[in-house]
Amino acid sequence: MKTLIKSLSLCLALAVTNTYSEEKKQELSFESTQVAPGIYMLSGVGGFTGGNIGLSIGKDGVVMIDDSMPPMLDIMKTAIKSVTKKPVDFVINTHVHGDHIANNAAMKKEGARIVAHENLRRHLVKKGMFNGKENVPVSEDALPVITFSHAMNFHLNGENARLIHVAHAHTDGDAVIFFKKSNVVHTGDVFFNGMFPFIDLNSGGSVDGYIKAQKKILKLSNDKTKIIPGHGPLASKEDLARSVAMLKDAKKLIAKAIKAGKSEDEVVAMNPLKKYHDKWNWGFITTERMTRQVYKGLTQTKKASHSHSHQH
Repeated sequence: MKTLIKSLSLCLALAVTNTYSEEKKQELSFESTQVAPGIYMLSGVGGFTGGNIGLSIGKDGVVMIDDSMPPMLDIMKTAIKSVTKKPVDFVINTHVHGDHIANNAAMKKEGARIVAHENLRRHLVKKGMFNGKENVPVSEDALPVITFSHAMNFHLNGENARLIHVAHAHTDGDAVIFFKKSNVVHTGDVFFNGMFPFIDLNSGGSVDGYIKAQKKILKLSNDKTKIIPGHGPLASKEDLARSVAMLKDAKKLIAKAIKAGKSEDEVVAMNPLKKYHDKWNWGFITTERMTRQVYKGLTQTKKASHSHSHQH
């Protein structure tokens, strides 16, 4: 699977460009997996297609979670049509990254209403959409039309789907979606299954918030919960528990080096996450980049709390 996502940063840039060869498009597809009655996970096959997509289909219509990137629009529509002929009524955005929400405008054009946390809409209005390298402006059609602050519910298709905001985790506008009856959760990028996660410090994410968010999902899950991660294969509570354990340990190891007065480069040279390299390292978040983002995250938090204490 790691070979399929060799370079997320390169692929994210596709979110804002249409220069993508026809030959490559034909190799890519979305595979649909029914994870519970009426709930599907769409995941990329043959290469990078963006984040995992969720679908709730039933008598009340279609609710979709995330919508990939413009070059993938056609293969995404084909995958949706393979499980339902109904149009998409709502698209829930899990966070502000282009590999998850860059088809918002296209989905709105077809009648879908975009739903997201209020910070995500604010980010799109003020900064634009993050494409892996920078924030790029978006049209008004790409903006969510329904936003929430802490939580909201969808009572559709015989389900009580609860959207929960987890603060300062992957970004500052993350939404995690629980389908209570079906015991399914879509985490967005608050969980990368079997890979080092991307913690977007520049978009309001934080190391502590990321760990706290995963622990919250753990608490709300049981051994039968099916977890749709932002990236990676369908997961279980056990998979998520492994991620939490790795993150807590990574934080502890790097915090110890920071306390000893080590610089970022010195910590990288120490390679404190060496034991995780073979399993968790991948193209976008390598072991080095994971070390650097945790270092930055912990030192930024320290600086922020230090300056905050001086303001009182």
